[in-house]
Amino acid sequence: MGMKKYLISIIIIFSIIFIRVFYLWQIKGNYYQELLDKKTNNYIYGSSAPRGRILDRNGKVLVDNIGVNSIYYTKLKGISKKMELEIAGTLANILSDIKINEESLKDYWLIINNNGEDLIREEEKELYELRKLSSSDIKRLKYERITDELLSELSEEEKVISTIYYLMNKGFSYEKKLIKKGVSDEEFSKIIDSNLPGITTEITWERIYNYEDTLKDIFGSVGSIPVNLKEEYLKLGYSLNDIVGISYLEKEYEEYLKGEKDYYKVNSDNTLSLVKSGKRGSDLVLSIDIDIQMYLESVIESNILKAKNYKNTNYFSESYSIVGNPLTGEILALSGRKLIDEENKIFKNVNTNLINTSYTVGSVVKMATISTGYKYNVIDIGTTFQDSCIKLYQVPIKCSYKSLGRVSDMEAISKSSNYYQFKIALGLTNNEYKYNMKLDVSESDFNKFRGVFSEYGLGVLTGIDLPNESIGIIGSTYSSDLLLNLSIGQYDTYTPIELFQYVNTIGSMGSKKSPSLMKKIINSEKEVILENKYEEVSKVNLESKYLERIKEAMHNATTSGTARNYISKEYIPAGKTGTSETFIDTNNDGIVDTKTTSIAFVGFAPYDNPKYSIVVLAPHIYEDKDYEYSKVYITRYISRDITNFLFEKE
Repeated sequence: MGMKKYLISIIIIFSIIFIRVFYLWQIKGNYYQELLDKKTNNYIYGSSAPRGRILDRNGKVLVDNIGVNSIYYTKLKGISKKMELEIAGTLANILSDIKINEESLKDYWLIINNNGEDLIREEEKELYELRKLSSSDIKRLKYERITDELLSELSEEEKVISTIYYLMNKGFSYEKKLIKKGVSDEEFSKIIDSNLPGITTEITWERIYNYEDTLKDIFGSVGSIPVNLKEEYLKLGYSLNDIVGISYLEKEYEEYLKGEKDYYKVNSDNTLSLVKSGKRGSDLVLSIDIDIQMYLESVIESNILKAKNYKNTNYFSESYSIVGNPLTGEILALSGRKLIDEENKIFKNVNTNLINTSYTVGSVVKMATISTGYKYNVIDIGTTFQDSCIKLYQVPIKCSYKSLGRVSDMEAISKSSNYYQFKIALGLTNNEYKYNMKLDVSESDFNKFRGVFSEYGLGVLTGIDLPNESIGIIGSTYSSDLLLNLSIGQYDTYTPIELFQYVNTIGSMGSKKSPSLMKKIINSEKEVILENKYEEVSKVNLESKYLERIKEAMHNATTSGTARNYISKEYIPAGKTGTSETFIDTNNDGIVDTKTTSIAFVGFAPYDNPKYSIVVLAPHIYEDKDYEYSKVYITRYISRDITNFLFEKE
């Protein structure tokens, strides 16, 4: 029995060993082989890979890649300084337009002049032997004594050689050094034929913009990894010399847009063998329609120029608009254009202001104010007030822009009654209005407004798929005067993208969705790997009958009220205008010194089942003086032109 147990134990042990060996050999063999290979061989990646393209919703390529001929040097083991100078000399005879590096000239002069030994005096050499002068002291003396006259003896060819040699030895010895990017095809071919030791030719990739500057700031830029993000990128497997998206869409969708670089094995002589070819990153398909985008830009520019023909527009120079789908939050076009040279009609993009700069927007917020009145039972459907003025203690009298007679909740929007909104603000404080009354207000009174406003998207981040979004300025001072101002859009400030989310939320019956530029992402195999589902973020806490009432009031505003003719009646529109008192710093001393007026419009059509929404802003359209300004209808003209284009394009 003892022998039998012994044999069984031996069999079990050998079985375990066999299974383990089989596992390591057959199952994990490739893994350990690769591990051993990486331990005994060096591998490096190529310099860059083509990023994914950026396309519009119809497949038109907006941002692409262009291959650039580039020359690199990798230091070979045991290579001498003399051989490197010979390589630099050969390259100098082939390459053109090498920008001379002045810092390299003294180094080169020392190399070809016995390391500058003749520049050091005998007594200095003795002091060096006695260790009273260090090697760095000797080096400093040499550099100080290489005069411009001595450097002038270098030929132009030698100066080019010095620069190339400097580039070959800049940085760590094991790094691949860029000698020149943008080499001509002829030069590229000659360098390949020269078969120079350590010199490699590569195609590197740069961004090309097929529609010039259109949306270029929204696309963002690519470049070296920012110093403050170095550790973050290293953890993600990047190399410090990688090119990455550093702003806006390029940054937001970096993980998809980045390509896979060529993978090389470093041979024993430091030459490279391609192991795996790289591939382009995934394509980002935007919700943007480039045809609408280009038209919107032209409409804004032409109307800015028209407005500048009127008096009192000295401080007006820019306008903004966003066009989209209110039911999904998709952005079809967005544009901010600033006139920088009126005589030559030169504009620049200020598109990023749409998400990170806020404005006082005026009466376009009144739908949110009416909603606050509904929510807190200050008003109901059909509640009317005789339009008048409000006079509080030590506060200037506040009125509507004209006497509007008796107005209902609907007419408070369509006719834009300030008095009606003031009555809602008073109602939130549980006070009945009396002429010249003292009105005590608290932070909670402001928060009632702001809470409802935020449900629509005002005063909060919208969640747009772009970095650096701002929420605007939320006032921190609480007074009766400012509470009334808040109710008519004259206190807190909002970004254009917030207005876009706000009007979309109204148009979609209280369903709030994040504005979005990404429609889908497609990989190199043309498979959709990410698609925008346009999911609801939240819902306005208000009964549908009130939302229907607000939409109907906006419809009336565009047919017979303050927003008439902003969108053609045939498209059954809804909208609201806004006019606001604003201020500007005219001499750039950091102090606002001039009162101006800004105007805005938000709308959608058709109002019962909207296809399109629009936001238009014209900050500081005129200086607030006694000039005629009623003909400066830029927001109307932009809105009407672009909505006509949208519906006619269908």
